[in-house]
Amino acid sequence: MTLSQFFVILRARWRLGLGIWLLTVGLVVGISLLMTAQYTATSAVVVDTKSGDALAGITLSNGGSIPGYMATQVDVALSERVFLRAFRAMKLGESAPLRERWQAETEGRGSFESWAAETMGRRYEVKPTRDSNALTLSFTAPDAGFAAAMANALMQAYIDTTLELRVEPAKQYNTFFDDRSKQLRDALEQAQAKLSDYQRKNGLLATDERLDIENARLAELSSQVVVLQGMAAETGGRQSQASADADRMQEVLSNPVVSQLSTDLSRQQARLEELNSRLGDQHPQVQEVKSSIAELRLRLEAATRRASGSVAVSNTVTQGRLTQATEALAEQRARVLRLKAQRDESSVLQRDAENAQRAYDAALARLTQTDMESQNRQTNVSILKHASQPPFPSSPKIVLNTAVALVLGALLAVGGALLREMTDRRLRTEEDVAFGLNQHLLAVIPHAALSSRRDSSRLRQIKTRVLSGLPGPLAR
Repeated sequence: MTLSQFFVILRARWRLGLGIWLLTVGLVVGISLLMTAQYTATSAVVVDTKSGDALAGITLSNGGSIPGYMATQVDVALSERVFLRAFRAMKLGESAPLRERWQAETEGRGSFESWAAETMGRRYEVKPTRDSNALTLSFTAPDAGFAAAMANALMQAYIDTTLELRVEPAKQYNTFFDDRSKQLRDALEQAQAKLSDYQRKNGLLATDERLDIENARLAELSSQVVVLQGMAAETGGRQSQASADADRMQEVLSNPVVSQLSTDLSRQQARLEELNSRLGDQHPQVQEVKSSIAELRLRLEAATRRASGSVAVSNTVTQGRLTQATEALAEQRARVLRLKAQRDESSVLQRDAENAQRAYDAALARLTQTDMESQNRQTNVSILKHASQPPFPSSPKIVLNTAVALVLGALLAVGGALLREMTDRRLRTEEDVAFGLNQHLLAVIPHAALSSRRDSSRLRQIKTRVLSGLPGPLAR
């Protein structure tokens, strides 16, 4: 279809097109005038995504870049929980017309509040502002005052809901840490009681100090045993020497009695030799000297035995002291080992008590923090704009609807004309014969009003051309 054909069709079907256009515009304008006026009230909030949690000490460096954060806030604002909170705040449950409508539509089945939230929620809209953290909350109603009040109620319900969503987990954690802290406190008391009982039963007041003292005693006894072992070895060797050659022992040689007797014996022996050489062996003086020498020898042997016997006594005393020191060392070693075992057991109990104390302190700290968080009344949503009563209805928009009706009516008029032409095709131009009928154009019959203006020779030429183009006898 060419542009000229298009305009020819419109000129031919202008009455139909005009009727469609007028009908469309009339219907749209009429419906717009009959529609109930609707007022849209809008409130706005801003979400601070960078504040973090002041109580927990957490700061988000760039909270706005968290994927889906603002989308989550939109879902929260559109949730049934927010609408039900606003519904109760507005006391819409006491509205008799609303309940009658619910009874008529649902016959009393289901929840009235859920039905109201679903029905009136269709009038509620939340839109995030592009490239910002602001949300606009809009509510549409036939009454301007009710629309503004409902928009403000929804905004406040959204703020309260965001606060509850932050506080409710803290309350749950607070309950958990409260129960857990009580359990840990009982465990701590049991660990401390067990440690105290063990220390009291074993007399452990200062375990490390007592162990140091006992270790010092053990070291001292070890030194004494070492010294006594050396002395015992020495006295044992001297006793053995005393049994084999007591005359050459230092104790014997240094004994004054033995020395005096040895000197007297030597003197008497020298006198015996002198008397024996002068007087003879049977002389009474010689016999007297011999008796004196025999007596001195007996006395010397007795003194030697006494002097060597002191070595045996000293060895016996040293061995006794060594035995006692060894027993004391063994007893002290056993005491130290027992004290170490007690200290190890006490250390285990002490560590149990310390671990219980640390666990209780950690749970108590978390309990304190969650208790503060559960009582938090601060939220990261701030009011940007309260909804006010709109002065003009948001719908229907007469001017806009009329403009749309004009354009839409024109399109429908053109479409109706073309559709009518397609169902009732007419030959309106010379091109329609060639392209529509697929035939050669023979002649164009002029309009009747124009025939008087053309001369007869022109008509005769057309007649001759038409007849010459026909086959058979008609051509003659």
